[in-house]
Amino acid sequence: MNTLQKLALRGVLLLVVLFAGTVMASPKIEHWTLDSGLRVFYVGIDDLPMVDLSLTFDAGSARDGKKNGVAYMTMSMMDKGAAGMDANKLAEVFENVGANFYTDASRDMVSIGLRTITLEAPFKSAVDNWLAVIKTPEFPQADFERLQKQMKVGFEADKQNPGSVAGKAFYKHLYGDHPYANPTEGFEDTVAAMKTADLKAFYRRYIVEENAMLTITGDMTRKEAEVLAKRVAEVLPAGKKPEPIPAVKPLTEAKTVHIPFPSSQAHILIGQPGYKRGDKDYFKLYLANHPFGGSGFTSRLMKEIRVKRGLSYSVYSHFSPLRELGAFTMGMQTKLDQIDEGKQALCELLDNYLKDGATAQEIEESKLNITGGFPMSIAGNSNIGNYVEMIGFYGMPLDYLERFTHNINAVTQAQAREAMQRRIKPDAMLTVIVGGEAKNDPQNDAEAPVDKGAEAHETRKVDTATGG
Repeated sequence: MNTLQKLALRGVLLLVVLFAGTVMASPKIEHWTLDSGLRVFYVGIDDLPMVDLSLTFDAGSARDGKKNGVAYMTMSMMDKGAAGMDANKLAEVFENVGANFYTDASRDMVSIGLRTITLEAPFKSAVDNWLAVIKTPEFPQADFERLQKQMKVGFEADKQNPGSVAGKAFYKHLYGDHPYANPTEGFEDTVAAMKTADLKAFYRRYIVEENAMLTITGDMTRKEAEVLAKRVAEVLPAGKKPEPIPAVKPLTEAKTVHIPFPSSQAHILIGQPGYKRGDKDYFKLYLANHPFGGSGFTSRLMKEIRVKRGLSYSVYSHFSPLRELGAFTMGMQTKLDQIDEGKQALCELLDNYLKDGATAQEIEESKLNITGGFPMSIAGNSNIGNYVEMIGFYGMPLDYLERFTHNINAVTQAQAREAMQRRIKPDAMLTVIVGGEAKNDPQNDAEAPVDKGAEAHETRKVDTATGG
């Protein structure tokens, strides 16, 4: 690429950066399936010469089996070598045309993505190299060993972080023998024992057309999207879909886990399995949780626990829906001598909220807050693409974004209260406390801060935008 071409490209990229967050009306999602089996979800946006592509697979950490962390490690190695190019060369070929190659791994899914401008020459180069990586990843041994060492450092750091210890213990005890109990990044011992052959076997099994969906968001016509989709399908082996993951078992009784930790504050997490993606009660539960603990400084939890009682600087509640039951979580940090008071306050506030529900004013203010902020959550290609990926992967209605505001406004005060009362069981809550010394309590299931467990929060960006 000569100097003039580079200057022109930089000019286009500057425009993309300046206007990438433009707010638009709820986009129309189009969907079709190729004869070969690839499912395609497309949103045309011609505001900027840019497109986001995401190839998504039912291959998250729930598919790890005994090789905990293999999905995460596989995705982390995708940019380390492919089609005869090493990591430096791969970075160079994308950077030279202003493109961004990325991967993502969560409990339910993995994604291989590309953001590129749609000018002819840069677009062709970016897509050609993206497809080359998907078709022939190499998983170089030296880079793999380097990643293992980096992961070991991360695991050691997690052991020194009470928030991380709490989150991992929470998911471990919440999900038991279900694959959601395991952290997406795996365990220190499983990652250390992993071989590149494990990554290659995982890739061959799950990165196949029958297990894939393609999301296209941006400056591309429907006809161009159809041509691109066929090119993507050509680099994927046919394969087959995996069997469904097992259902999550609800908790049947209360359980407390207190992990001693040398910290100045204790981390408290209380919760239980909540609901799935696409649940019929989604809008009711999302709206109901908002005034309780999902609206920041205006929430009941914040007003009562931080402002009135001074027990915590930060306190919250949220749902984290997944393909199977995701977690409902209440969380706070407090001084060691206020652990019992803080735990009791969370439980009392939940009991009162389940009994009486939100006030009419809280419901109306929450509706205004949620619907008022929604347009910003779908501002720009990337945000829209994240939602479209979620909608396609979980089989949600294609008009989800168009009807989001209507569906929130349609929930009544009584419906929100009834949904919380029916779905949240205060007598079957898991409580995890990290900090201080564990008490000699027959209900307490104390353990040392170990590496095994799972994160307290899903990292998918769409989760924080609308709670699902």
